[in-house]
Amino acid sequence: MRRAVCSGSFDPVTNGHIDIFERASAMFDEVIICVFHNVKKQAFFPVEERVRFLREATRHLSNVRVASFSGLITDYMKEADAHIIVRGVRSVKDLEYEQNEAYMIRHLEPDIDTIFLLTRPEYSFVSSSGIRELIRFHGDVHGLVPACVAQAIENLEQERK
Repeated sequence: MRRAVCSGSFDPVTNGHIDIFERASAMFDEVIICVFHNVKKQAFFPVEERVRFLREATRHLSNVRVASFSGLITDYMKEADAHIIVRGVRSVKDLEYEQNEAYMIRHLEPDIDTIFLLTRPEYSFVSSSGIRELIRFHGDVHGLVPACVAQAIENLEQERK
């Protein structure tokens, strides 16, 4: 079985992420979306809520499942018996960062490969950090995030009033 992992903090998941998951699901027998707790970032949504968003936004993909993990990606890859990581790349800056991450992973586990998928142009400006900024300043996120995330953001806005 060809199994791949798409890992990230997904705080929140965007339509750009969903596009990468859809394309990866067409390439592999199984795709695991793994939500990692990123110690470098202050989380906006709790891990459990991000997992829920991802499950709802990918339920149309029968070969995709969602998990969460805290630790090294290489440890998760062993646990999941997976050898391919799929990463979306929006820009040269993203590629440089992801390339260094892939080299470190390869150093730790030589049998793990990383595949980069270029983001579609219509999502090249969309990032989770950009979405969080829109949320903070009450910007419109519709069309940039899955409907379940947009609804959760609307609910937050209502609670703030």
